[in-house]
Amino acid sequence: MLLTPEIIFRHVESITPEFLRSRGIRALVLDVDNTLTGDGSQQLDESVQAWLDTMRAAGISLTIVSNNTAKRVRPFAGRVGLAFVPLACKPLPVGLFVARHRLGVPRSAMAMVGDQIFTDRMAAGLYGIQCLYVLPRTPHDKNKVVRLKRRLEKPFVRRYYEKGGVTHE
Repeated sequence: MLLTPEIIFRHVESITPEFLRSRGIRALVLDVDNTLTGDGSQQLDESVQAWLDTMRAAGISLTIVSNNTAKRVRPFAGRVGLAFVPLACKPLPVGLFVARHRLGVPRSAMAMVGDQIFTDRMAAGLYGIQCLYVLPRTPHDKNKVVRLKRRLEKPFVRRYYEKGGVTHE
């Protein structure tokens, strides 16, 4: 189903170059809030920086695709040294289309990494790429709409686990 996660990771640091190679993935499109950093934060955990460095060293191309404005994303992207697509309009796949052309890879070689089913997972499904769903980094979302979506996501996450899915550490 388009909304049920294909795979769930505890956090981005659980995604390894070996896992990506096994799926033919050479490029990752990354969400920011609650994926790479906490909701609304400009801070980057050392473990996430180490993960970004590991991905780069393994030859994985990385870019940020966010529904946030350039004002929010630019400072963060600059700090971590990544290109970005702001105002991506997820769940519409517009931002993914832009990112794929910048990355220069076919759809089969890229995946979306994000923490929301109704934006990241749905955009990836509509665009025809894999979604590596991660659990939110922080337990509390500031945005009321995101809090509502979190409640609506629960049946889809539950379905993943009922079908035998596990959280990859």
